Amino acid sequence: MAYTLVKEGKVWHVRWTLDGKRTKRSTGEVERGRADRRAAAMYRDAALWARNGRTVPTLRELVAQWLVAHQHIASKSHLEGMERFGRLHLFGLAEMQIDELTTTAVEAARGEYVASHSASGSNHWYRLLRLVVRWAVNRSVIPAVPFRLKAIKIQRRARTTLPVGLTAAWLAAVDEHASEGVCIAVRLMIGLGLREAETFTAQWQWLDFVRATYTPARTKGKEAEPLPVPQWLLDYLRPLRKPSGLMAVRADGRAYGRQFTRKAIADANAAIGVMGVTAHRLRGSFATLMSESGAPVQSIQRALRHKDIRTTLGYLESDLHHIALAQERMATAWGFA
Repeated sequence: MAYTLVKEGKVWHVRWTLDGKRTKRSTGEVERGRADRRAAAMYRDAALWARNGRTVPTLRELVAQWLVAHQHIASKSHLEGMERFGRLHLFGLAEMQIDELTTTAVEAARGEYVASHSASGSNHWYRLLRLVVRWAVNRSVIPAVPFRLKAIKIQRRARTTLPVGLTAAWLAAVDEHASEGVCIAVRLMIGLGLREAETFTAQWQWLDFVRATYTPARTKGKEAEPLPVPQWLLDYLRPLRKPSGLMAVRADGRAYGRQFTRKAIADANAAIGVMGVTAHRLRGSFATLMSESGAPVQSIQRALRHKDIRTTLGYLESDLHHIALAQERMATAWGFA
């Protein structure tokens, strides 16, 4: 046998020697048969890398390699998230070679993360881990992802949709508390369903007043497809129109950054007495109101520029109007009305 199994405590470890280098690793298994199968796979992979002159990186090294490879192609927020993941949240996995990342070890690390973060945050942590390891698989560094966990089930919370009857008053409150650039951005989110990040990169030359279309050319999905612009939004933007340049800018001409509409939205919420409206919920409100106005989900998917229709469905809140009508009819039938 090319390798040797040794039990330490309850866990089996494997030892081997390749090219004069002695190696010892944990199989992460407590049952001998499972440990033997795991050890055989680990030794086979190690022998393959040795023959090809390769070494399997640790998770910390892999994250660093991913950041270098994606520094010019991934978004700034994506890079920041992966950098934070590699710097703060690898726990005991950091110095493990990625082919040693067993389900037991990953589950323990996730437990450490969720002890101080939300369940939804821990699911995002696991997605980042799988993303970087699958990148290694695609580069033939390892043959397959060596672990598998189910996502933590999360209790869904009620989400706010900006009330139709209060929208005009809410926008007036935004105008009272915010600069012109923020007011433009908020209306682009309500009227076109743009993401906040797509509003501070929005440019006047992408807006066609004749055809009443706007073509966002810097988007999350890298698409550039025209969107119809409603007349009320055209009327608002026409007096502010410029030949070119950013639509939403500071008074001194500088560009805004992330979350630049947060304070104005919070102030408007407080002024009107609406709870839970955020920049992202404005996009959700746009999608929900389109659905309630009769737009088919495929059209809403195109307006939101989602690749997967399941993502679009996640934005839509249930239309309660028909339920309310049915409840009134039931109350009448019971003699309560």
